Amino acid sequence: MSVSPAEDPRAADGRVPGRRGLATRTRLLDCTAEMLGTTSYRDLKVIDIAREAGTSPATFYQYFPDVESAILVLAEDMARDGSGLAAIVRESSWDGQEGFDTALRLVDAFIEFWVTHRSVLRVVEVCTQEGDQRFRQIRSRMLVETTNELAEVFRRFQAAGHHPANLEARATAGPLVSMLAHVAAHRYGFEFWGIRTADTRTSMARQLYWGVTGHEPPN
Repeated sequence: MSVSPAEDPRAADGRVPGRRGLATRTRLLDCTAEMLGTTSYRDLKVIDIAREAGTSPATFYQYFPDVESAILVLAEDMARDGSGLAAIVRESSWDGQEGFDTALRLVDAFIEFWVTHRSVLRVVEVCTQEGDQRFRQIRSRMLVETTNELAEVFRRFQAAGHHPANLEARATAGPLVSMLAHVAAHRYGFEFWGIRTADTRTSMARQLYWGVTGHEPPN
């Protein structure tokens, strides 16, 4: 997984790295992300990341005080990638067949997002469950923009009379986003039960389209 340097990335001592330093920092982050795919984050050691990156532990410590700090940077980068999910909602039509196609694209984007970031997401989920507020806040930021954009679409259809006036938009959009995130995270479990991803995808898109627009999905 290729990682983009965060805005104004700094070394552990506060300095802004030069071009070579940024390349080293990015390589360390890439290796951390790759190793999280096969190693529990609690078992991941600085010396192992440095060896994988072709550098030394001392170099790692120039950029990150510990492994957890590197993972937090990865999680921040991942949360910024979540803006792409919101863009699908904001920039696409939600009317008729085009709207259902938008719902399908958003479902696919959630699934792809979880595939791309699965190793970091596992850490975010575990640390969130354990009450780590840093990871909890990152997870919230990752999904809040998409929730807000869906709520805006909901309000447009509500104003046109397709939803009851007393329904709260974010209270509808939030559960829909939670559904997308949860199923994207656990779709292999559904496959283990014999439920095909293609069928799950269609079902999620139908629920999303209906929940947002108030219209029955097209056949």
